[in-house]
This record gives sequence, structure tokens and C-alpha cells, in this order.
Amino acid sequence: MENILEIKTVADYFKWRSAKPDHPLVGILDYEKTASQPDYSFNRLRFDCYAVFLKMAQNCKIKYGGGQYDFDEGSMVFMEPGQEVELTYDPDYVPKGYALIFHPDLLLGSELGRKMNEYNFFSYSVKEALHLSERERGLILSVLDKIQYELEQNMDKHSKKLIVSNIELLLDYCLRFYDRQFLTREVPHQSSLSKFDSLLRDYLTSEKPQKYGLPSVGYFADQLHLSSNYFGDLVKKETGKSAQEYIRAKMIDVAKSKVFDPNKSVSEIAYELGFKYPQHFSRLFKQQVGYSPKEFRSLN
Repeated sequence: MENILEIKTVADYFKWRSAKPDHPLVGILDYEKTASQPDYSFNRLRFDCYAVFLKMAQNCKIKYGGGQYDFDEGSMVFMEPGQEVELTYDPDYVPKGYALIFHPDLLLGSELGRKMNEYNFFSYSVKEALHLSERERGLILSVLDKIQYELEQNMDKHSKKLIVSNIELLLDYCLRFYDRQFLTREVPHQSSLSKFDSLLRDYLTSEKPQKYGLPSVGYFADQLHLSSNYFGDLVKKETGKSAQEYIRAKMIDVAKSKVFDPNKSVSEIAYELGFKYPQHFSRLFKQQVGYSPKEFRSLN
């Protein structure tokens, strides 16, 4: 039976860890300073806050999407409002690291509030954690230290701006470090892209488009066991195209071959590729190729 703990406020998470935040809308929890174990009668956490976790100890396992994943020392995971996770721990596990929890209300009226949707990694799954080098970890810790410094001061008219600015700085560094990770993890990423190409080719040359419709980014992300955002960012970094643009280009390549088959009408080709309406296929084909399907066929 599921027993879900709702993390509606910063204080909710701190209370679960037997601690109190210094501010109602933002707090940094040092796990080594929390004496007691949390209440493990809750088997799921549901966040209505943003959460940034820096784990600095091994043997911590998080269950997400049916799989268990280990944090390497110096790994970061990000949660956004609406996400749920299931936590399981080794009985001998001693937590080490930090949690930055902040409520969306903290960002109201700020530049960071307007750009939060740029940080796609809040929608990545736990298995797509950010793995830090020792130097990167030190930099993240220094920014957390600046935020904690502000939280420990008497609040004045500068406090919120400085806290939010440092959270933005931290997230911007994480954005840079994820870009580095996409490059340094080139081999496994190339494997994913190779599988994507194979899956896409098989999809377009099978009866799946007629059965399920046009190929979607979400479908291939699921097949590769990646979140849609992580998959989309991976394709963009490796190919320079969005995942949707990449799918569309491959689909048009297949369409070109089909168009040269004189035994097939344009409507038949459109339906074979998953289009509900042939005119939508013809419009996309002309946008991508510069000719309508019939005009392209006549070039042969």
C-alpha cells in the first residue's frame, strides 16, 4: 500500500528530516547535521516545491520508473513541483550531502521565475543524474555556502535578490555541467542515438504509423528508457536538430522513396506514414523538399 508524503512547503521536507528551515520559502539541509532517521513509513514523496539534491555518499538508492539507481559520490538530482519519487535505503546507509529546497513563490517577480522552464534537467529522470567532477563539486558547494550565508543573516531588502541570484547561478552552472556531461559520455550517448535511428527506421518501414500515428518524441524516449526532455536535449547536442526535426527529416527521406513508387497514390503514402489527412503530408513534404509529392515524382 502506498503511503505518500506531500512536500507542499519547505518546512514539510525539513520536518521529515527532523530539522527546521531558516526561511519559509527556501532552505539548505545538511544531511550530516540531521541526527535522526526520517519516517520510512512513507514510501513515496510528492513535491510541490523545487528540490536540488547533492549526494556525496554511496549506497543511496532511489527507485524511479521501476528501476533502482545508485548515486555516485558527487551526483546531483533535480525535482520540480508535481514529481514523485520512491526512496529506498541500505540499512547501514549514512546520508551525506545537501538538499536545496525552494518554493515556487520565492521566484515570483524574479528573472529566475521567468526562465525556470529553460532548465530542462528538472524534468529528467533520476537515472539521468548530473555527475560532478571534484572541481565542479567544489564550485557547487561554494554557491550553496553563499545561499546559506544569506539565510543565516537578518533578512533585509537585499536578501531575496541575493538568494534568488545565487540559486540562478547554481542552476546556470548545472546547465553548463550537463552540457559537459553530454560530451564526456559520448559513447553511451552514441549508443542511444544508434538505437534511436534503428527504432525510427523500423517504425517508419512497418505498419506502426498506420496503427499508432506519426512517430513521436515521447514514444522513442520511452523505448530508450529516457525522459523526453533528456532525450530531446541529447539529440539536439549530438545532431544540432531537435528530436522532432530529426524525426521529421528521416520521415521525409522515407517519403521520398515511397513517392517514386508509381503504384502508390499520394494519399496511400500519407496514410502509410501515419498522417490522418493527405493534405497535411503534402504540405510538410513541400516545406521540407521544395516540391509537392506529385511535382517531386515528375522529376524522376
